[in-house]
Amino acid sequence: MKKSTKKSYFASLIENKIMKKLLLVVVLSIQLSGYLVAQTKVTVAVAANAQYAMKEMEAQYEKETGKEIELIIGSSGKLTAQIKEGAPFDIFLSADMEYPETLNKADLTISAPKIYGYGTLVLWTLKEFDFKNLTVLSLPEIKAIAIANPKLAPYGVAAVEAMNYYKMYQKAEAKLVYGESLTQVNQYISSKTADIGFTAMSVVLSPEMQGKGKWIKIDKKTYKPIAQGAVLLKSSKERNGTDSELFYNYLYSDKAKKVFKKYGYQFQ
Repeated sequence: MKKSTKKSYFASLIENKIMKKLLLVVVLSIQLSGYLVAQTKVTVAVAANAQYAMKEMEAQYEKETGKEIELIIGSSGKLTAQIKEGAPFDIFLSADMEYPETLNKADLTISAPKIYGYGTLVLWTLKEFDFKNLTVLSLPEIKAIAIANPKLAPYGVAAVEAMNYYKMYQKAEAKLVYGESLTQVNQYISSKTADIGFTAMSVVLSPEMQGKGKWIKIDKKTYKPIAQGAVLLKSSKERNGTDSELFYNYLYSDKAKKVFKKYGYQFQ
């Protein structure tokens, strides 16, 4: 091999190695960039009753800020268990105050939970029942009553309290069909698997369900106020602290309050 040819060969070899290293750096940079972008998404764990209000708020916030919000829907109890196990959530909206307070005591939150609204319990059916109160539950044609599991969902607790207030629980107990969350309860009712069921006013006022079936609002004196709280989780700092904090604060803004009111939430 001639000297000039040999020199050209080694130069080409070195150049190829340099190009491969540069290419690797570029690829890694792109992957890291994509990872960092992915981390700017704010992940919000939401109790099933609040999902409709939050979907509207999600769209509103993303349009205003360009920031991406991801909603994870479930029962308050299950979401709390997942957070304790390290689920990568940034914010948690519960159907009560007990679950977020539990997370605060476990030192998993940045601050104590704050109430974002008070929920309202309703009795809802898609079947042809005329009713004005809970005595409808004792009718022989009512064979299945959907209710959220009181061990997991605060609206289930409220439903039991309301039935006890009207002395209807013992008459209805054998007919109760439990859902793990309000989402499952709503499926039971909307599919007519259940004849009637207890859910949140936010559900029957949602675009998906509004105007479907019949419902009555349960008198608030029959159950304890459903104070619903949210917390900013400590783990959010590692991912996207600023974006999470901004959206958490947004939940208590006048714009957010207007959306919550639209779905039947009240403020004291």
